[in-house]
Amino acid sequence: MKLIKILVCFLFLFSACTKKDHTLDFTFLQLNDVYEIAPIQGGAFGGMARVATVHQALLKENPNTLLFMAGDFLNPSLLGTLKVAGERVRGKQMIEVMNAMNFDLVAFGNHEFDVSQKDLQKRLNESTFPWITSNVKLKTKEVILPFYKEINGKKQAVNETFIKEFSDEDGTKIKVGFISVCIPSNPKEFVQYENMFEKAKVSYAALKDKVDVVFGLTHVKLANDKRIAKLIPNLPLIMGGHEHTNSLNFVGNVQISKADANAKTVYIHRISFDKKTKKTRIISELKEINSAIKEDEKVGQIVNKWQTILTSKIKEIIPKPFEIIYNTKVPLDGRDTPIRSIETNLGQVITEAMSFAYQDEVDCALVNGGSIRIDDQLIGNIRAVAIFRVLPYGGPILKVKIKGSLLKRVLDYGVLASGTGAYLQRFNAEKIEEKWHVKNKKLNVNKTYTVAFSDYLLKGFDIPFLSDTSAGVLEIYRPKDSEVSSDIRKAVIAYLKTK
Repeated sequence: MKLIKILVCFLFLFSACTKKDHTLDFTFLQLNDVYEIAPIQGGAFGGMARVATVHQALLKENPNTLLFMAGDFLNPSLLGTLKVAGERVRGKQMIEVMNAMNFDLVAFGNHEFDVSQKDLQKRLNESTFPWITSNVKLKTKEVILPFYKEINGKKQAVNETFIKEFSDEDGTKIKVGFISVCIPSNPKEFVQYENMFEKAKVSYAALKDKVDVVFGLTHVKLANDKRIAKLIPNLPLIMGGHEHTNSLNFVGNVQISKADANAKTVYIHRISFDKKTKKTRIISELKEINSAIKEDEKVGQIVNKWQTILTSKIKEIIPKPFEIIYNTKVPLDGRDTPIRSIETNLGQVITEAMSFAYQDEVDCALVNGGSIRIDDQLIGNIRAVAIFRVLPYGGPILKVKIKGSLLKRVLDYGVLASGTGAYLQRFNAEKIEEKWHVKNKKLNVNKTYTVAFSDYLLKGFDIPFLSDTSAGVLEIYRPKDSEVSSDIRKAVIAYLKTK
């Protein structure tokens, strides 16, 4: 009996010594900038059903696992432009997939505001997951208020912060907080953007004493994330979006992580928090989502449903969507990183088509790399529908008479914007020995040029000093619906058919 008591005491002491009653492990699965629910690049990468499989495996590894979207998922996509039951899809397919995946928290991205206020409200109402933002508000004629969900007639405001409580088997409990801001790069009448840096500080200050540790879930430029990290040096991790290309940066002790767009990669953050020391240890893994990952059956069924709708409905937009319009043995490169950083052969095709749309009666043609959303390479037989995936926004090609001085500023800005959506793909505009040449002649700042622009570039979003009211813009021709230049996608299809 005495021996049994000794053994019991020993086991109790051993358990007490090994019990991790002051640390807790949890996992974050981070996505950002996802526009395609199905795999891309011929099925090689991405696919939300594959991400769902990764998510389920992480939950089995650690029930304290959260799934995040760091903004930009409602738009743009070819699916989103289609009409189903008389209404544009406008991100409905993404919400349905994300609901099935059980997302834990999402941040607003600037492209959430591409859709109308009415459509955005529908998507908010349909979502079963929480949203977060501290600097973006709903603006009406009467008042500015938080965005909200309306469920069964009751409004639930989107909060500026979010709190999640974790516990583990040994009884350790912690509260984890989140703050979020969105880049103010998509001005809309129904959106009020507040200063993202001030709001980040205010929301952190309001949250920090209510939780054990605070993390960021943002959709801003990397430079903005770095500034936030300097302003709030106690954030262990900022999960960010917007750039479309994976990156891992540190500002002091703040880690800033971004995955690739369209779920080509995801970030897995395995985190351990010590309640006594208040220290956070993070081990991050950039995981490629590829064909080796089996698709989750439930999510896969939803994805397949929407792909079937796409196949059926696309014929209402393109009479012959699966017609082969071109064949290439050399891949046409529309991947996000190159299309936003260097001139690619796909960018060349698009800008040549813009000139072709005006019978080559222009001096040069320019399109912002951010308009090209395929994030893929086209090879072999290219079908008409592929061009609609490349350029889901569509829009007319404008023929613009512009002063040489303003054209030079625009071209210079496009080069400086390398790595962003404002980088310009060009035709007949080339920099030789630090001098711009248009149609193989040195650009003359005193001359007037005729330029084919994508209409987006004349809205002042990517290039702030270029709009239809800029002093150097002398004349704008806007095409009629019957003209091939009325839709940049029609122009590219028509051009490739001639090759």
